Amino acid sequence: MTPSPDVDTINSPNIDTEGYGNSEVNPQDELPDDVEMSFFDHLEELRQRIFYSLIAVAVGVIGCFIVVKPLVQLLEVPAHGIKFLQLAPGEYFFVSIKVAGYSGLVLASPFILYQIIQFVLPGLTRRERRLLAPVVLGSSVLFLGGLVFAYLLLIPAALQFFISYGADVVEQIWSIEKYFEFVLLLLFSTGLAFQIPIIQLLLGNLGIVSSEKMLAGWRFVIMGAVILGAVLTPSTDPLTQSLLAGAVLGLYFGGVGLVKLTGK
Repeated sequence: MTPSPDVDTINSPNIDTEGYGNSEVNPQDELPDDVEMSFFDHLEELRQRIFYSLIAVAVGVIGCFIVVKPLVQLLEVPAHGIKFLQLAPGEYFFVSIKVAGYSGLVLASPFILYQIIQFVLPGLTRRERRLLAPVVLGSSVLFLGGLVFAYLLLIPAALQFFISYGADVVEQIWSIEKYFEFVLLLLFSTGLAFQIPIIQLLLGNLGIVSSEKMLAGWRFVIMGAVILGAVLTPSTDPLTQSLLAGAVLGLYFGGVGLVKLTGK
C-alpha cells in the first residue's frame, strides 16, 4: 500500500534548509569587531589599559606639580585678596600635591577615556557606536563647563557670602588647606553634576527611559535638584545651593530636549 501524501506532510518535520527561516538581524545590532577572547585575555587587556592610564595620571600630576604655583595663584583669585596662613608645617606642600593631583587627573582624563573606549569598543554594536562620539565630546565639554561655572559663579558667590557674613566680627584670615579643600570639592562636584544630560542621552537611546517619562517626573526632579545642590556644595549658604540646583534643573530639562530631538 502506498502511504498517503497527507500523512507524510503531517508527520514530516518542517526543516528550514536556510538555517533560521525568515529571521533577520538588524545590521545596527551587529558586532563589527566580534573577536573571540578568553576571560584571562580580557583581564590581561584590562590590566594593561589600567597600567597605561596610571602612567598618564602620574605624568600629568608630575607636570602640574612643576608648575603648581601658578595653579595655586589662579585658584586663589576668587578669594579677592583674602590672606592665607600655613597653620602647620608642610601644609602648603600638601595643598600643592592636592592641586597637582586634581589638575593632573583632568589633563590625563582624555587618555584615560581613550583607554576605556578601546577596551569596550569590541563589545559595542553599530547602534551603540553611533553614540560614542557625541557622548565623549559632550561629556568633556560639559565637565569643563561645570568647572568654569563653579569657578566664575559658585565659588565667588559662596566666598562673598562668608566674607560679608562675618565682616564686622572676625578678621578674614583663612587656612590655605581648608580653602583649597572647599574650592577643589566644589569644582569637581559641579563638573560631575554637569554630566546629567549625557546620562539622559544614554538612557534614552538605549530605550531605558523615554523623554516623556523624564518630563513626567518633573516634581521629583526639582526635589532631587535641591537635595543635590545641598549635598554637592561644601558651603551651607542658600545662594550657592540655589545656583547649583538651578544649573542642575537647566541641564536636566535641556537633556530632555536633547533626547526628544533624537526621537526617543
